[in-house]
Amino acid sequence: MAEKALAIRHEVFVKGQNVDPALEYEHEDDAHHYLLLLDEKPAATARWRETESGIKLERFATLEEYRNKGFGAALLKEILKDIIPLKKKIYLHSQLTAVKFYEKYGFVKEGEIFFEANIGHYKMIFASGSSVPSQ
Repeated sequence: MAEKALAIRHEVFVKGQNVDPALEYEHEDDAHHYLLLLDEKPAATARWRETESGIKLERFATLEEYRNKGFGAALLKEILKDIIPLKKKIYLHSQLTAVKFYEKYGFVKEGEIFFEANIGHYKMIFASGSSVPSQ
C-alpha cells in the first residue's frame, strides 16, 4: 500500500507541482496512510499524523484522471470518522485551490496565507462541534 500511495504523491506533488522530494517524503513512519482504489487501481491517497498541535491531515492527492469524482471527499470523510473520536484538535495546511473544498467539510481558515514548497496555503482548523458530513 505505501508504495502505491507514494507513487500517487510523486505524480501529483513532485512531478505535477514541482515539490522537492525531500519535503514531500517526510514523517512517513509517523503517519497513518490511506489509499483509495478504484477497480483495484490506486486513485487517491491521504494521511494523518499526531503533532504537538493536534492531529494534522496531510498529503491529499488524487491522480488527474480521477479528480472531481468525489474521491478526495471520500478519503476526508473516512479519516474524520477515524480521528474525531480521539477528541484532539484537527487541522491541515490547505493549498489555496482546495480551501473551498475543506470549508464544505467543517474546516475554517486561521491566520494569513503562508508558503510551503513555494505553494500558497492557509492553516485550516476543523470546527469544534462539526461532525462528518453524510453527503
